[in-house]
Amino acid sequence: MAQSILDTMPGASTGTVVVTDHLNFWGGKRVQPRQEKNTEPVFEPATGRVLCQMVPCGSEEVDEAIKSAHGAYLKWRKMAGMERARVMLEAARIIRERREKIAKLEVINNGKTITEALVDIDIAWQCIEYYAGMAGTLAGQHVQLPGGAFAYTRREPLGVCVGIGAWNYPFQIASWKSAPALACGNAMVFKPSPMTPVTAVILAEIYKEAGVPDGLFCVVQGGAETGTLLCHHPMVAKVSFTGSVPTGKKVMEMSAKGVKQVTLELGGKSPLLIFKDCELENAVKGALMANFLTQGQVCCNGTRVFVQREIMPQFLEEVVKRTKVIPLGDPMLDGTRMGALISKPQLEKVLGFVNQAKKEGARVLCGGEPFVPSDPKLKGGYFMSPCVLDNCRDDMTCVKEEIFGPVMSVLPFDTEEEVIRRANNTTFGLASGVFTRSAQDTWGTHEFVISQQSVASTDSQSWRFALEENEVIAYHWLRFRVSTKQPIKVYSLPSGIHCAIAVSLAGGQKQQED
Repeated sequence: MAQSILDTMPGASTGTVVVTDHLNFWGGKRVQPRQEKNTEPVFEPATGRVLCQMVPCGSEEVDEAIKSAHGAYLKWRKMAGMERARVMLEAARIIRERREKIAKLEVINNGKTITEALVDIDIAWQCIEYYAGMAGTLAGQHVQLPGGAFAYTRREPLGVCVGIGAWNYPFQIASWKSAPALACGNAMVFKPSPMTPVTAVILAEIYKEAGVPDGLFCVVQGGAETGTLLCHHPMVAKVSFTGSVPTGKKVMEMSAKGVKQVTLELGGKSPLLIFKDCELENAVKGALMANFLTQGQVCCNGTRVFVQREIMPQFLEEVVKRTKVIPLGDPMLDGTRMGALISKPQLEKVLGFVNQAKKEGARVLCGGEPFVPSDPKLKGGYFMSPCVLDNCRDDMTCVKEEIFGPVMSVLPFDTEEEVIRRANNTTFGLASGVFTRSAQDTWGTHEFVISQQSVASTDSQSWRFALEENEVIAYHWLRFRVSTKQPIKVYSLPSGIHCAIAVSLAGGQKQQED
């Protein structure tokens, strides 16, 4: 059982773990694959060795999981919000209690550092705890009509929701997608990335231990074929997908055939604006985090770093100096600050972007090469040195396309008007950042930078403006019994936020294209 694999984690180290448990979960238990066909090896990124085998689910297994979820949904939806909240709070407590064990398993399967993984697990239980608090507050509306009559709306769960996760935050994304869905009375069938299949099933077992009906949170393994089966299934009411733009388009197209609701969280090529009056130390730290967190494999990373020309030399000198000394190696060690990329193909893809940038005229100031750690057990791992590119132009491939690796593209600018125009010249609209000492200028800039999530920093305090318009709004996991044009929207505030601005993007969210 999953608890046994977690029990081995306190003494686990890189290159020592082998996962043999079944990775599918429905009906309240792990489920053995019906056939061992089309098995795919799952690799440990830090060593390149095989961690386990992933067996994709076929149509019969997908159907079985969805029917299991639907049966649980019929029980769960009848429970009061406060009853659901108690179960979810218990799940959050269990995750908090086992955070170190889960984080270690996440590191082994994903390659990110243990320092980051611990934060990921904390965010996961905080997310579940937050939506547990929301579960008891969901309500409809009472509308007074002429003549003493009245009408009312009821907010009801959708039913069985499908979550399709990404490989960069396996456990956290499973929690992000399941928490609002369960809080609103839905069930979920979750498909993790075939490259990181290990920890989602841990979450399924935790939910069961916390007291959800058997089948409420199911896990099916597989790749594109399994995802297609989920999107087409007639008993699925909603699909939530995190991943690439091309795959997101396919998910939307398939789901549309059944008129299913869809939530997509896709790629990004986000701008980071650094003005000459910024606190340079703060801006450099922000740029490093915005490009090298999780080996640069984060959709909202600020990979287009616009630096005002007057401070460009100082910025480049400092950012290169610090990039060169980022501790790179065994992700299980506390002192490591950058682990391995997810796979060998991803490593080769990122290195290809660097080579293309050089051909187009960019200058590599540091990094951008395969890295072989001194530890012999890591010699087969998927490591590369973090890269800073100078002499970049807006029309370069490295500036226009999402690299999804530790590559920072630095571009000069002269005026605020110019940089706002250039920052918005992208088909992506995921995030943005501003570093300046002028709070007044920061507020003005925020109005023009296309983003759902912006970070603004001054010399005295930091703000994070979080508009979570998709997964994390409970409204998207409910339906109204009576249609209304005035839905109640609740915005979430992750821990550590000083203030938030809720700006409606209704009808105006920027579409992402290839």
